[in-house]
Amino acid sequence: MVETSFLKRRWKLILNVVTILLLVLLVIGTRHQVVETLDNFAKIHAWALLLMIPVELLNYHAQTKQYQQLFAIVGNKLQYGYMYKAALELNFVNHVFPSGGVSGFSYFSVRMKNTEITGSKATLVQVMKLALTFLSFELLLFIGVLALAIGGHVNNVVMLVAGSVATLAGVGTLLFFFLIDSRTRINVFFTMVTRIINRIIHVVRPKHPETINIEKARLAFDDLHNNYVEFKDNYKQLKAPFWYAFLANLTEVLAVYVVFLAFGHAVNIGAVILAYAIANFAGLVSVLPGGIGIYEGLMTATLVATGVPAALSLPVIIMYRLVNTILQVPPGYILYQRHLNAAKPPGV
Repeated sequence: MVETSFLKRRWKLILNVVTILLLVLLVIGTRHQVVETLDNFAKIHAWALLLMIPVELLNYHAQTKQYQQLFAIVGNKLQYGYMYKAALELNFVNHVFPSGGVSGFSYFSVRMKNTEITGSKATLVQVMKLALTFLSFELLLFIGVLALAIGGHVNNVVMLVAGSVATLAGVGTLLFFFLIDSRTRINVFFTMVTRIINRIIHVVRPKHPETINIEKARLAFDDLHNNYVEFKDNYKQLKAPFWYAFLANLTEVLAVYVVFLAFGHAVNIGAVILAYAIANFAGLVSVLPGGIGIYEGLMTATLVATGVPAALSLPVIIMYRLVNTILQVPPGYILYQRHLNAAKPPGV
């Protein structure tokens, strides 16, 4: 029983340790290519890396438009500039606080209170954005597998991995819609989750048996369901947010591809799509900031499995992560701090 309890509490940590060990084994197995990897850093076309700037700008444009249109469906018109800044801040929070996106959900709800949007409405918009991101990635993943097939790089392992990622994304999205579509189901499920969270918190805060008020939580779930009904009644308006989600996914993949070009190699785009998908799914359970180590290891391993040499894949992914972090995190941090300072009462 003790071992089972330990595994339940530490499964994310164990998963990360196993992944890091696999990364170490990958490096050991390709040790003869490590020297080639270091040599590859000296062959970068710096001018090509500058292409990441317009790609990232287009990515945040897509995310901003998606937020705008999702909020418009539930009756809130938000300014483009405001949502662009919020998207940058949200990216910083998700990058720095490793919680599978939970920190981002919490921060987004607080951030949107400035526009008098309820926490449940902000949460639902964020969930709908995530769902559309998953669904649009299914289309991108199909294109990726097709590109790999045309390039002759599809094997049983690649198909298994691609199928697993697609299934997880699809089933997870459908399960959420199944729960939220019924007022009874959403109340039963999330009330149960709230009680479990309260019990966990009670272990470290024995004087607080109900940190999260159940009745207030039920009201929030009802509000969440009511807002979902608005989306359901206006489902035809989800077409544009879906394509903006697709554009956001596509530009993320193109950002990685640009770095390959900077190293002087035009690899199969399908390999990049599959590697990006696996690394981001793994990031949902990472306990490390930005999934560092896990992200790079899985992307490299996937690229190697699809025929891209480790001596090329590893420096490309490291360079992508470095440049991507430099472009996104500092602006997000500045805006995040500015918002926190503005929210402080006078004299604090």
